[in-house]
Amino acid sequence: MQNISTYFKQPAKLCLALLTHFGTWLPDALYLKIMFRLKMGYNLDLESPKTFNEKLQWLKLYNRKPEYTQMVDKYEVKKLVEKILGKEHVIPTLGVWDRFEDIDFSTLPDRFVLKTTNGGGGGGVVICRDKKSLNKASASERLNHSLKASIYKHLKEWPYKNVKPRIIAEEFKVDGSGELRDYKFYCFNGEPKAILIASERFSGHQTYFDYFDMDGNLFPFTQGGSNNPVTPKLPSTFEEMKKIAKKLSQEIPHVRIDLYSVDDKVYFGEFTFFDSSGFEKFTPKEWDDIFGDWLVLPSMN
Repeated sequence: MQNISTYFKQPAKLCLALLTHFGTWLPDALYLKIMFRLKMGYNLDLESPKTFNEKLQWLKLYNRKPEYTQMVDKYEVKKLVEKILGKEHVIPTLGVWDRFEDIDFSTLPDRFVLKTTNGGGGGGVVICRDKKSLNKASASERLNHSLKASIYKHLKEWPYKNVKPRIIAEEFKVDGSGELRDYKFYCFNGEPKAILIASERFSGHQTYFDYFDMDGNLFPFTQGGSNNPVTPKLPSTFEEMKKIAKKLSQEIPHVRIDLYSVDDKVYFGEFTFFDSSGFEKFTPKEWDDIFGDWLVLPSMN
């Protein structure tokens, strides 16, 4: 009852719920225009997009390359990255299964990470720090929900449309901070322009977001969260990370390259083509235009 009353107090949320449940049959462009207006508060201009968030919607519709499917698949992408960078930059896979029920936990070490190959964000991730205390029922519910979810259907992120939903287990990694911090490089036509450090992501508490330029200076904006009260330090592998991000993002209009730094070694995390699916406001909003200027859209021919 409380959820229903919340929807009626916030009409935009009600409209979004109706759109994602009953409107997925709409043409992709129309669907995105409606969602964009509801989430961002202004009309999506696909004829002459200017902001970063607008251009991400344009890329969803008009930059559909078959290789992007492999690049977002958490399992298949490792073959590509290993070929480009070498095996040493890929976190080892411990197993891959079609269903949670197929996992033979006796073959896994005491600590490991489970991920869905078709998941985006942290929704399809289970971190196990002690196998004996793993709540398998909770893990099964979380991962099975992610296996059934469709990022293409609800957000129109085309690369995920044909990803085979599976579960993989990876080696557990932790860095000097006591967690595994994400170092997310925003790359534009092969040039890293910004790095986001997401800290406290899986702590169960607030996640902090801090953005820096390629010289290590903190950017004066926020997006999707607040800055860490204690500004995080750039990793010792920062220069190597920049080279790796540049190498992986060649000939792509925009992609976010997520990397990890563990014991002075750089590991690949994932390719993200649509940061926050292009529905996250910048504060101050002028940074939506600045990022938009960095993103030069390709020709449709």
